[in-house]
Amino acid sequence: MEWSEDAILLSVRPHGEGAAVLSLMTREHGRHHGLAKGATSRSAGGRYQPGNRLQVTWRGRLSEQLGQFTCELVECPMASLLDDALRLAGLTAALAVTETALPEREAHPAAHDGLEALIRRLVAGDAAWLAHYARWELALLAELGYGLDLGNCAVTGERDGLAFVSPRTGRAVSAEAAGLWRERLLPLPGFLLEPEAATPDPGEVADALALTGFFLERHVFSIRTGRPGAPAARGRLLQRLSRRRA
Repeated sequence: MEWSEDAILLSVRPHGEGAAVLSLMTREHGRHHGLAKGATSRSAGGRYQPGNRLQVTWRGRLSEQLGQFTCELVECPMASLLDDALRLAGLTAALAVTETALPEREAHPAAHDGLEALIRRLVAGDAAWLAHYARWELALLAELGYGLDLGNCAVTGERDGLAFVSPRTGRAVSAEAAGLWRERLLPLPGFLLEPEAATPDPGEVADALALTGFFLERHVFSIRTGRPGAPAARGRLLQRLSRRRA
């Protein structure tokens, strides 16, 4: 069997003499593993850096086999981010979240396109990239079937004044309806409700990532990995963001 497609390199795991098992995100074949010979050799250069966009061909005798990749480098986003530690942390976090959250060999075109768009914003120097990162995690939850209901207040049905999310139901709650329960609710930053909102401050982004992280850990990460906690790379992004907040 054989297929060819553009892919985003998520991770590289050395395997044997000079080879590596690659984890790639593709549009039509989902998150897919395969062996790449020579991937850790000097001759490979920077071809196999996580985040790279590759043109890949996968071959295997049976569809369920690990199979083998041959790859050509198309773009290398990480090279343009080496002087910006926060953006670099954003890239590695997005790759790790994708790697952890998505099932293998299950097509999720929207997840692929969202990751590709986020990487392009990072490379382009978009000042609002942190807001887009938070919205990307929100969209990933929806893609996996765990989308939050932020359209109206779960208590009153009103669309205005939404300020919290119920950790039990994932539904929005207005500031007026929160009452004595507000300490048990998760803050809902306003920019998540407004696609064209101005660039939020680091505190609002941190609240947004606390919100998406809560539901990712409950519904996705713990199920995929069998243990609590988010990918370490996401934690490092939050640490860098907390320094900005301080």
